[in-house]
Amino acid sequence: MARRHNLYIVANMGDRQPCPLTTDPTSSCPSDGHWQFNTNVVFSSEGLLVARYHKHNLYFERAFDTPPQLEIVTFDTPFAGKFGLLICFDILFHDPKVTLVEKGVRQFIFPEAWMNQLPLLDTIQFQRAFSLGANITLLAVNIRNDELIMTGSGIYTPFSATYHHAQRGDPEEGRLLVARVPVLDPEWRATGEGVSTSSAAAESGFCDSESCSDASSVPPSSDTFTSSMMYDPFTFALLSETEGRVKVCDGTFCCHLQYQRYTQGGSEELYALGAFAGTHVVNGRYALQVCALVRCAGLDPSSCGQIVEEAESKMDFLLEGKFGTRYVYPSVLANRMVLEDPKHFEKAADGRVTMKHSDMTAGLITACLYGRMYHLDNE
Repeated sequence: MARRHNLYIVANMGDRQPCPLTTDPTSSCPSDGHWQFNTNVVFSSEGLLVARYHKHNLYFERAFDTPPQLEIVTFDTPFAGKFGLLICFDILFHDPKVTLVEKGVRQFIFPEAWMNQLPLLDTIQFQRAFSLGANITLLAVNIRNDELIMTGSGIYTPFSATYHHAQRGDPEEGRLLVARVPVLDPEWRATGEGVSTSSAAAESGFCDSESCSDASSVPPSSDTFTSSMMYDPFTFALLSETEGRVKVCDGTFCCHLQYQRYTQGGSEELYALGAFAGTHVVNGRYALQVCALVRCAGLDPSSCGQIVEEAESKMDFLLEGKFGTRYVYPSVLANRMVLEDPKHFEKAADGRVTMKHSDMTAGLITACLYGRMYHLDNE
């Protein structure tokens, strides 16, 4: 197919490899003398196998083995330079994702079978968050399986997002996404052959620099409660007014919000600001610091953190936290799984991360700063 159509093709498949049997009980070689890996293969436009990557971070994949050594795999193209390879659950971990970024890789191919995990890790939500937070291009293709709630693919650059998120009841068929994207490979761009693109974050008129800068001086809300969100105990504070400021802390980690809410059609909706700092331990283990503004599923505070797919209230907001990591991924998810790019996103040297947004086109489901504390994953 690659040769016939003069394309580079990346395909996800299983790979069976022989391994040396040994009496060593610590050996990772299965008893039948073969490893089975979840694998990306890359074929060039000449039909040659030019790269192969074995998935490092498995997610309940009993048919597959973790490779004995971490693989950092890239391939070069004559039209856009270098690409890195990831598979599904890999995107949540330091290796190989961050290692590739720190080696200068700015373009990634990302096959996945990702369940839509609202309200923080919906498929397109986190695809976009990783692209913005890491300042990279991500070509993400998800399998379509409605029973497992697996939908959502996209082409994301630091400047644009082209995506499709199927809704329940939609015909279960594929959607071809096509977009023109800038070449981000620094070596390729240095030759002058790549497409040079620049972007300037648009400033919102929601608050001026003086009123934004003193967000940390707001005292923590005295009326907080704990509710489970994605199996983690978030500390929440309700947004009880149509505008105001809220601060909520989980231990020493604090999240600040300045907001103005616009209700639509007189509907009643409850919103809350949540903070979590700790290790997620359900269906994977990884350390987090998260600030999240969410629409609650009902009008009872205990519903905050539950799955919500629709919202009518629009919000102008400034969301800020001081993180113990520079790996923070921003997202704004609107009614019926529509992405909105924040008007302003900034990471300061002291760990302070700010996301500002206004003039929403649809109701707010989630606005999130998702911090990954990779260095604490094994503690």
